[in-house]
Amino acid sequence: MPIFEYRCSECNNKFEVLHKSSATNEEVVCPKCNSTKNKKLLSTFSASFAGGGSDFSSSDYSSGSSCSTGTCGCGSGTCGLD
Repeated sequence: MPIFEYRCSECNNKFEVLHKSSATNEEVVCPKCNSTKNKKLLSTFSASFAGGGSDFSSSDYSSGSSCSTGTCGCGSGTCGLD
């Protein structure tokens, strides 16, 4: 079930709604003022990976010398997507 972020046009409250389906056109009601004048926001997402226990860093996909084989993704120009 997707979670969408909204901002109320009446009271400027920012809130999230868990929809049963992304195709559903459910009426969204502000939990603070009960207004139905709400705007869907573009939201960010978070990703986590099992096993590694580390976060991505800017050096993970660089074209620099941090890659021991010299073929670390498209940053090095070796992925064929030039």
